[in-house]
Amino acid sequence: MHLMMSKEGCTVYPIIVPAPYSLQSFNFYLIEEAGSLTLLDAGIDTEPCWEQFIQTLNQSGFSVHDLKQIILTHNHQDHIGLINRITAVKEMPVYAHPESIHRLKRDKAFFSLRVEFFRQLYREMGCGEDGERQVRKLEKAVRDNEKDKIQADIIPLEGMIAGLQAIETPGHSPDHLVFLDSKRKWLFSGDHLISHISSNALVEPDREGKRILTLCQYVDSLRNCMALDADTLFPGHGALIRNHQELIVKRLSRIEEKSAKIRRMLESGMTTASQLAQSYYQDKYRSQFALVMSEIIGLLDYMEVQNTVQKERKQGVWHYYAAGPTS
Repeated sequence: MHLMMSKEGCTVYPIIVPAPYSLQSFNFYLIEEAGSLTLLDAGIDTEPCWEQFIQTLNQSGFSVHDLKQIILTHNHQDHIGLINRITAVKEMPVYAHPESIHRLKRDKAFFSLRVEFFRQLYREMGCGEDGERQVRKLEKAVRDNEKDKIQADIIPLEGMIAGLQAIETPGHSPDHLVFLDSKRKWLFSGDHLISHISSNALVEPDREGKRILTLCQYVDSLRNCMALDADTLFPGHGALIRNHQELIVKRLSRIEEKSAKIRRMLESGMTTASQLAQSYYQDKYRSQFALVMSEIIGLLDYMEVQNTVQKERKQGVWHYYAAGPTS
């Protein structure tokens, strides 16, 4: 698929790679202006993705050697996959949020801390053996993903780059950035906003091992993006977005609907995050354990900040109860 968009001396060449499940596609972007070529995000590390990247370069009259730099929306594997292959062909700087760097460099102390964070979290949320099983998967992933450490220099990114304003949008990940081209009213939105699915605000620790209130951050980031003057959004998955304010209203409304459902479940007598997750998501509780628990914990954190739940620790497990006025 070779789709390009030009406006006022700048051309965007989307690289679109089919993706499994509900993602639809992995999207990343070549941006060419005044003879300078930037890659925004770097797809997933597969042969089809590499082939599509090279094909898009060639069809656009470029090669890897024409690339000046790589800039990243966030650290997730499906946005950084080709970096090492690209920089093995030509050395170039990689720009990312400062909070990306210890993750991209696979910092051993941080990833050890992260495993322990989830071990404690799942215990406190009453997950039992399901939580222990997930922690074993995390430990294996830490070992397996060591080979994916980014080899290039990573430069902390703030302010403007390649004519784009980097805007912090934590939530989906702590290091998430969107990039605004205010002249052309383009926004490169990464996984912050996707047209066909909602972005999971994944629970994560900070560098001290404390839980980040990711859904609270995500809601704030959505509201901040509502005010951005953009008429075309280039997302990390799926189709271009032309109605971002309307889509943000929909996403915020859905968060409130889910919170209301969690409250009703609490009022029915469920008290732990694990109980809520199993009842809310049924079979997905085991097949997508990490995502499901992340969403339920995020909603409970959000509701606690809103003073619509309170919690009590019993024998090392948090129990949640509806609070405030009845909806």
